[in-house]
Parts: sequence; C-alpha cells; structure tokens
Amino acid sequence: MSDDIDLDNESQITLTRKIGANVSDVFSAWTDPALIEQWQVDEAEFDAVKGGEYRFVTYADEDDDADHEVTGEILEYVEDQKLVMSWIHRDEENDEELLFVLDISFRAIDDDNTEITLVERGLPHADPQTRIFSMEAWSSALEQLAEVMEEVLD
Repeated sequence: MSDDIDLDNESQITLTRKIGANVSDVFSAWTDPALIEQWQVDEAEFDAVKGGEYRFVTYADEDDDADHEVTGEILEYVEDQKLVMSWIHRDEENDEELLFVLDISFRAIDDDNTEITLVERGLPHADPQTRIFSMEAWSSALEQLAEVMEEVLD
C-alpha cells in the first residue's frame, strides 16, 4: 500500500493511495451506507446519484461535546470512476460552516488493486495546524478503508 500526499496550494490537498481491492468494491465502500459505516462514520445516508444528498455522523466520544455531522450534495457520480461531493460541516461551537469539495477518482490498476486519488478543494485552511489535521484525517480514513477492504476480501 502506498500513500502519497501532495500539497498543491493553500486551498487544496491531494492524496493518492493504492487499495488492494477491485475498483467496484472500493467505489461501493464510498457510496453504500452500510460499507461507509464500516470505515468512515457511525451513521451514513447516501443517495448515490448525481444531485443526490448525503449525511454522515460520527458520534461524540469522551473528548468531544457534540456529534460531528457532515452533509452535502453529490456533484458528479460516475460509477467505479469518479465521485465529487460538496462537504459541509457546521461547527456549532463557533457558529461557522466549513465548505469544501471532495473529488475522488478511482482507477483500476488490475483486477485486485485500485488507485484512489482524493482531492480536497476549498477555502485555505485557517492555519498550518488545521491543514495538517485535515491531511492526517484523510490519510487515516484511507488507511481504515484499506483495512476494511482487506477484511472483506479475506
């Protein structure tokens, strides 16, 4: 498994990751609520069509006061190839809405391996720490995805 991070500019983060699974299975892990809940969030709703909407919730733990909720629209949907989503997180504490676009490309390397390129585009991060946090969060999410895909295939 490889994991590459490219810091394109202040308002974009690009990660490329090889996942040891078929491209259809990897794409489904991003679009099927039951699979999304295995690696990314605690509760998922996902209308897998262009113009569809989604809602992801991660429940609060001891360190957090509130659940983390992300909503958005499916801006582009090309099965087994591309998924583009608006990504809206409302920060209740600071009464702010964080918006960016998540652009995920899927490329079959062979029958059992897929390359994912994830691009987060939006407003520049407020400071280097939030940018690093975002890079680490997406890198960790892709690692979890790779682990789930390996378990599913075993």
